Amino acid sequence: MSQDTLVLASRSPRRKHLLEMLGITVRVQPSAVEEVRRTGESPEEHAIRLAKEKAESVPGDLVLGADTIVVLGEEVLEKPRDEAQALEMLLKLQGKTHQVMTAVALKAGGKLYSACDRTAVTFLPADEAFLRAYVETGEPMDKAGAYGIQGFGAVLVERVEGDFFSVMGLPLRLVAELLARAGRPYHFTR
Repeated sequence: MSQDTLVLASRSPRRKHLLEMLGITVRVQPSAVEEVRRTGESPEEHAIRLAKEKAESVPGDLVLGADTIVVLGEEVLEKPRDEAQALEMLLKLQGKTHQVMTAVALKAGGKLYSACDRTAVTFLPADEAFLRAYVETGEPMDKAGAYGIQGFGAVLVERVEGDFFSVMGLPLRLVAELLARAGRPYHFTR
């Protein structure tokens, strides 16, 4: 990728940090897209649609949108609305394997490119008091599935099968793939 500035249509400090870690110049301009699942929409369709809508809703020649959801069986666990819902989600996840789906969409040169990653995450069994203490840290409140694997939530995780960065909210290999498809391949910098 050349010296182009990538507009990130997200408030996520984790996504911004991951892009900057790769030496990509980032400008944050959060999207105002409502994250509401449509009737009959599969979890993957939902994540991809939101990532595309976010990328398209923000002005710029090179705009990246992303959306992360957690799926347990058929249930989609998005960001909790309050601490009680965060605890409820964590209780459902403990001792089980769930899917984390992160979709990315890149608007470049008037075209839209998208991809979606699916990673399996297994939680350790944990009791309610332990999970309640985690919720009280405040960390779960802005995260799909009510946990952050890159923070305190790491102690809840037994195993990750797939892309760790996708669970953080941005599958970097897919971002590089989309940049290449858009004719703006990623290049290592010093």
